[in-house]
Amino acid sequence: MINGIIGIKKGMTEFFTESGMVVPTTVIEAGPCYVIDKKTLERDGYNSLKVGFGDLKPQRSPKAMAGVFKKAGVPPLKVVKEFKDSEGKYDDYKIGDEVGVDVFSEGDVVDVTSTSKGKGFAGVMKKYGFAGQPDSHGGMAHRRPGSIGQHSYPGRVWKGIKMAGHYGSKNVTLQGLRVLRADKEKNYILIKGSIPGPNNSYVVIRHTSKGR
Repeated sequence: MINGIIGIKKGMTEFFTESGMVVPTTVIEAGPCYVIDKKTLERDGYNSLKVGFGDLKPQRSPKAMAGVFKKAGVPPLKVVKEFKDSEGKYDDYKIGDEVGVDVFSEGDVVDVTSTSKGKGFAGVMKKYGFAGQPDSHGGMAHRRPGSIGQHSYPGRVWKGIKMAGHYGSKNVTLQGLRVLRADKEKNYILIKGSIPGPNNSYVVIRHTSKGR
């Protein structure tokens, strides 16, 4: 069974457990995905499956990928991800096969990767939660970061110093999320809790790498 699948975050809702507890839940439309390429240990040095998802107009498909889609016998797809196979579990898949939410079941623990919301240029107080400097008694650097270096040594700013800059719009992975329901007919997965990114953003759901 393939390790993961691609989907679209549709929003959040409430899920009622059998005991009547209300759980905040993220709804993801996952699949159908299509296998567009298969790498093997003999030919490529490792085993993996390339999987595509999302409708794409033919005229918007890159020429390099248009041939791949045509060879696989699938329509142009918007998002392509590669799922590596270190244990030889993907032998049963063939190019052109459809992959659905049946790779997951209720109770599975998964890792979800998405792109966080982009929030533009931000200062250190918003970006990192800095306390800021005095707002009264003549202070004139209320939201500034303060000192960012030393004097004669090293005579430069260390790499990695927290400073103002672009905030958000990064790949974020949340680990250890639980699948509450996998609807094979509607291609929906309900995952406990929230995940990064705005609604209608693409996400990758994988079986968790923890505890292996």
